[in-house]
Amino acid sequence: MTNRAYFGTDGIRGEANRHPMTAEVALRVGMAAGKVFMSQDARRHLVVIGKDTRLSGYMIEPALVAGFTSVGMDVRLLGPMPTPGVAMMTRSMRADLGVMISASHNAYSDNGIKLFGPDGYKLSDARELEIEALMDEGLQERLAAPDALGRVARIDDSQARYVEIAKAAFPRRLSLNGLRIVIDCANGAAYKVAPTALYELGAEVIRLGVEPNGFNINNDCGSTHPEAMAKMVREYRADIGIALDGDADRLVICDETGHVVDGDQIMALIAGHWAARDQLTGGGVVATVMSNLGLERFLSERGLILERTAVGDRAVMKRMREGGFNLGGEQSGHVILSDFSTTGDGLLAALQVLAVLKQADKPMSALARQFEPVPQLLENVRFGGGGRPLDSESVKGAIAQAEQRLNGSGRLLVRASGTEPLIRIMAEGDDEKLIFEIVHELAGVVRQAAA
Repeated sequence: MTNRAYFGTDGIRGEANRHPMTAEVALRVGMAAGKVFMSQDARRHLVVIGKDTRLSGYMIEPALVAGFTSVGMDVRLLGPMPTPGVAMMTRSMRADLGVMISASHNAYSDNGIKLFGPDGYKLSDARELEIEALMDEGLQERLAAPDALGRVARIDDSQARYVEIAKAAFPRRLSLNGLRIVIDCANGAAYKVAPTALYELGAEVIRLGVEPNGFNINNDCGSTHPEAMAKMVREYRADIGIALDGDADRLVICDETGHVVDGDQIMALIAGHWAARDQLTGGGVVATVMSNLGLERFLSERGLILERTAVGDRAVMKRMREGGFNLGGEQSGHVILSDFSTTGDGLLAALQVLAVLKQADKPMSALARQFEPVPQLLENVRFGGGGRPLDSESVKGAIAQAEQRLNGSGRLLVRASGTEPLIRIMAEGDDEKLIFEIVHELAGVVRQAAA
C-alpha cells in the first residue's frame, strides 16, 4: 500500500498539539476533504462533526470548521457524540461527510480525526489517499467566494436522536425492567446517551465515568480499565456491568460476580442467540487475526464459520459487506451489528447482550463465558516512533524460530500497531507454558532491536 503521511488504520491520530494532531493539520483536513466531497453541482454541501470529551477537541473542532467553511461546505456540530452516532447522523441527515474527533481508548493527551462517507461507512484507503494528496498541495485553489462560504450551526437534539436510534435496536416486546446495570462511560462521548437509553428502556442504572473534565477520559475507567466497573457491580449487587471506551465504539462486560469478558465472548453470545433464531446471516462471524481460537471452535461446533481479517474494524466491516455477514468485531470489544450500524457500537452491542439476558432468564454468569479460551498472551513493546524493529534480522529470526516451536499447534502474530508506536506480540495454543515462553522471549528480542 502507498505510504501514508497522515492517515493510519483508524483515521489520523497522535498527541494533541503535536504533528500530525495540530490545528494546522485539522484545517488542511477540512479544506482537502471538503474539496474531495463537494461535487460541482449548485446544491449546498454538508458535513457533520462530532467529538468526545478531550480538552483538545476545542482546538481541533474550530480548525476543521474553518477548513470546511473556507471551501464552501456547510457544517453541523453535534457536540459530544459516540463515533457510531456520527456515522448514523451522517447518513440520516444526508450529509456528504461525517467527522469524529476522538482518539478512542487512548489517554486525554492524544486526539484523532475519523472520516465517514455519505453512506455512514469509514472512508476507503483510496479516498484517504486522495485527501492526503490535496492536504500538501493546491489548498489555495477552489476557495469559496466571500458570498459562498459555508454556514455553521449546532444540532441541539443530536444526542436525543441517537438515543432513539439505539432504543429502536432493542426488541420491542422486551424491556429492561428489573435489571440493575452498571454503565461505565469512560468519561467519554457516551456519558449522557448511554445511561439515558438504558434508563428509558426500563433499567435501574448505576452511572460511572460520567463526569468528564477534559482530562479524565479513559483514566482508570472504561473498557480499558474495567476493574472500576467490576468493583461497582459487586458493591451494588448489579446484574451486569457494561464498560465503553472514550468514543463508545467498543465495550467489555462483566457478570454479577464481577468477572470480565471481552469482545470474543460477546460475539459468541450474540452469534449463538441469533443463529438459534435464524437471525445470523453469512453463515458465521467476521473477526480479526487477534480473536481467540476458542471462538473459532465454538462457532465450528454449531456449524458456523469464523472469517478472519486484518486488525481494525474497517477491515472487518469490509469483509462483512462482501460476504453478507451481520455480525463481526474484534476481541478488544468493537462489535459491529450491520443490521443497525455501519461501524462498531458499544451501546448497541450491549443492548443485544441485555436482550439475551432478559430472554434467557438466567444470571449473567451463566451466559458470559460461552467458550473456554485457548491460552493466549499479548505483550506490547513500546519503541521510538521513528524506528522499525520488525525490519531487524534478529527479530525476523526469532519469529521464525518461535513458529517452529509452535509446530502448527498454535498461532503467532507479531505486528506494529497502526495507532501507537507499539509492537504487539500475540501467541496462543493449548500449551500455556510454551506460549508464555515464546511471547516473553520475542518481547526481549524486540526490545533489544528497538533500543
